[in-house]
Amino acid sequence: MSKITFHHPGGQTDVLDVEPGTSVMRAAVTHGITGIVGECGGQAMCATCHVYVREPYLEALPAMGEDEDEMLDCTATDRDDTRSRLGCQITITDALTDIEVDLPESQV
Repeated sequence: MSKITFHHPGGQTDVLDVEPGTSVMRAAVTHGITGIVGECGGQAMCATCHVYVREPYLEALPAMGEDEDEMLDCTATDRDDTRSRLGCQITITDALTDIEVDLPESQV
């Protein structure tokens, strides 16, 4: 099992054990994590799964695609050019077995 840690703006933390192949967005929605909406179901078309990836995990992420980059310009909370990613585009893999993300104040 792999681990995703969600850090909420108020200081609360949720930790999920997930199977490889699961996206950060899908794990959050499936387990009822407050702060991730996932309106488009993971198609990189809504930006309601915006997260801020913590520094130690940034290098393990796949390169950002053009669609994700465009959607991050539409987030409800300010984009961080270094840490902002869409949770639907981050999948737990052998190279990325653990990740910690900060949730924005709002998704919509």
